[in-house]
Amino acid sequence: MTTTHYTGEERRKRIFAIVGASSGNLVEWFDFYVYAFCAIYFAPAFFPSDDPTVQLLNTAGVFAAGFLMRPIGGWLFGRVADKHGRKNSMMISVLMMCGGSLVIACLPTYAAIGAWAPFLLLVARLFQGLSVGGEYGTTATYMSEVALRGQRGFFGSFQYVTLIGGQLLAVLTVVILQQFLNADELKAYGWRIPFVVGAIAAVISLLLRRSLKETTTAEVRQDKDAGSMAALFRNHTRAFITVLGYTAGGSLIFYTFTTYMQKYLVNTMHMDAKTASYIMTCALFFYMCMQPLFGMLADKIGRRASMMWFGALGTLCTVPILMTLKTTTSPVVAFLLITLALAIVSFYTSISGLVKAEMFPVHVRALGVGLAYAVANAIFGGSAEFVALSFKNMGSENIFYWYVTGMMAIAFFFSLRLPKKPDYLHEDH
Repeated sequence: MTTTHYTGEERRKRIFAIVGASSGNLVEWFDFYVYAFCAIYFAPAFFPSDDPTVQLLNTAGVFAAGFLMRPIGGWLFGRVADKHGRKNSMMISVLMMCGGSLVIACLPTYAAIGAWAPFLLLVARLFQGLSVGGEYGTTATYMSEVALRGQRGFFGSFQYVTLIGGQLLAVLTVVILQQFLNADELKAYGWRIPFVVGAIAAVISLLLRRSLKETTTAEVRQDKDAGSMAALFRNHTRAFITVLGYTAGGSLIFYTFTTYMQKYLVNTMHMDAKTASYIMTCALFFYMCMQPLFGMLADKIGRRASMMWFGALGTLCTVPILMTLKTTTSPVVAFLLITLALAIVSFYTSISGLVKAEMFPVHVRALGVGLAYAVANAIFGGSAEFVALSFKNMGSENIFYWYVTGMMAIAFFFSLRLPKKPDYLHEDH
């Protein structure tokens, strides 16, 4: 690993750029995840039913539908980022997320407008899915380009620090509301409050992102192949398929042990909703803190080795962890098992964006990263809750555990395809 010496001013500028980009990332993911953590309260308002599992299944279906927009968002914002600059792409995406949150916050219920309520909820989620589909690829690309050489794993990990931070703040917001409002009040109106908070935070993020410096040159942006799907698949099909392969397993296990896990604790383990929120708040906090540590580890052992550890441990440990969780009644044991699972996932998430960015040249980097991530995330990550709840509804919940395990084995296989030395973003570049 080549050590690069930066002036104090250059270091400060690059670190500020990472903070600016990642702060917007935090707001985007807070807005997106608030839906998942508030679902147990607003599900009856949009999907009347006597069966809680059916209600959650419907809200999970809308959550999954939001993911279907991600490939379009990955393509659209990736093209914008490669042709018109990373900064412009990131500003547009956070503005769209703000609009989606405001719509959900003000949406009438099924009792007020009938079937229009779930339909408009779906439209708002599709809008947010488009925004997040563009956010990941552009932010990952931007942060990889401004990260300090020789410490890219460490600095790149802050994408997931803020992504997880968005989840953490979302569940923490729910925990705080639970202290001041009872269950009936949360179901009546309390669930709207986090969406209002998210919309306001998105406006602040927009102002922060205006101060960012662009990382691409005018010459690169004017290249006829910049942001071109044809150029991407003509020259970088293998890289695209590799990213697709390990992102599928990475997205599935990430959503299994984060957004779905709160519902798993309540719906399968029959824990109190407040207890489940406490467990997930603590687990997500530790998970967030792990990211820089695993990023530094990847700087030492190499990104490929880190990804291989992720695939191998995920394959071996997923079923034992979920089976043990299913039978435990102790909140402490549940917390420790979830934290163990998230430590395994950290081998991937700490360097996820960086590993993807290293696979593509600058003129199609945002498009390659964003589209490959969004396709795999939409198919496997976005459907995680829906698939898990569907198997539970059929009385075959254990099949889901083996499904996750199989996808982790595939992630390990694709990790073997990673170059021992990155093709792009060379440490000495």
